[in-house]
Amino acid sequence: MPSADRRLQPRRKPRQVRAELTRERILTAAAHVFAEYGYAAGTTNRIAEHARISIGSLYQYYPNKDAILGELLVRHIDRGVWTQADQLDLSAGSLETTVRALVRDAIDNHRDDPQLLRIMIEEASLSQELIDTVDRHGKKRNEQVRDLLSRHPDVRVQDLDTAAELIVFTVELNTHRLMADPRKVPVETFENELVDMVTRYLRGDQ
Repeated sequence: MPSADRRLQPRRKPRQVRAELTRERILTAAAHVFAEYGYAAGTTNRIAEHARISIGSLYQYYPNKDAILGELLVRHIDRGVWTQADQLDLSAGSLETTVRALVRDAIDNHRDDPQLLRIMIEEASLSQELIDTVDRHGKKRNEQVRDLLSRHPDVRVQDLDTAAELIVFTVELNTHRLMADPRKVPVETFENELVDMVTRYLRGDQ
């Protein structure tokens, strides 16, 4: 596991509503600035100006723009929880339907801003919070997928734990890559091909 960069630790955790609102303004402004200007030109001065606060106020919360980008990525990952996993009726749907729900959920979690997503993937450094968030999210997603696999009658894989990890990694990695540049492949084509591949693997098709 790569070590965390201590330079990315936020300087101030909001304890009051006003401080939380200021942090929200910084993060919202940063998302707009990074998407509009790119990461190299998305300076803390531009972020502060867009947030309508002084640069000194920004530095009370974040030591640099790397820390801001890291927190944006943490929030992006935390929003990607599969909230509808427990609502799937496995008795009424085919294995393909279940896999499609997983793939479509991953796609929907990455539709918002391809430019910002690409910057987060390419530029974000590892903070301890980011490492912890990725680990927590991965475990939760793996548990959800494993639970579905264990209950679906058409699943033929031998090792459910390994299968769940492979599927989560494959779906999320490829979804990140596609949605960061959706012009490469039509989203519908990507969804259909990925659903077909995962479904065949789970059914044990030769």
